[in-house]
Amino acid sequence: MNKTKILVVEDEANICKLLTDYLGGHGYDVTAVPDGPDALEYVKQRGLPHIALIDLALPTMHGFELSSKLKSMADVPIIFVTSTNDIDTIVQGLRRYAEDFIVKPFELRELEARVTAVLARMPSLDYASEPVVRIDEHLSVDFAHNRLSVGNKTFSLTPTESILLHVLLRNAGRVVENRMLIARVWPSEDVYEDTLRVHMHRLRRKLEADSHHPHYIRTERGIGYMFTIRPPETNSQNGDGESEK
Repeated sequence: MNKTKILVVEDEANICKLLTDYLGGHGYDVTAVPDGPDALEYVKQRGLPHIALIDLALPTMHGFELSSKLKSMADVPIIFVTSTNDIDTIVQGLRRYAEDFIVKPFELRELEARVTAVLARMPSLDYASEPVVRIDEHLSVDFAHNRLSVGNKTFSLTPTESILLHVLLRNAGRVVENRMLIARVWPSEDVYEDTLRVHMHRLRRKLEADSHHPHYIRTERGIGYMFTIRPPETNSQNGDGESEK
């Protein structure tokens, strides 16, 4: 099984080394980059991280701007690791982007514990090996470029559709309640279920061969949605001579 990937975005070399050595020593696959554009290039080349640790005061791209770009691809969990202790900044960061906020200087044990806590409550799609996530023999997703491939067709995804799909995939086989989907996709907005239904309909039109009889995204009326992964196609038969369902 692939190691959990942590992306550290920090321009102070000594902090990068501390985090890389410490978290790497605890079994994580850690990559440190000094700025926002480097982080976005990492995602294009290596795929989404399982979690990102982001400084706010980056050389060319504020941590909020980078977080916004990452969140336009997928629901990547973020912890801000920064020297600011301004309460308005902390509140804004937590409401719009981050799962947690830790102020420098910090204890490495505390940071590692916070990383563990965030990962424990965020189900993880095993997307760590390739930039393009192959769901089954029919479906693959390139979150970095907001693209969906179904069979021999490719569709562009809006940021909202991309995040919705990522949350559903991360919880594949389980019903995701409407309120949770809304909280993950629109964390700082007042959005109602009608809006969710509209975006889900648009996603299904790209994802499903027949959006009125969906295979991948099932509706649990009044509750939420569930993503179902196709079993591998097979021509084998069971002992009764009937095709396996």
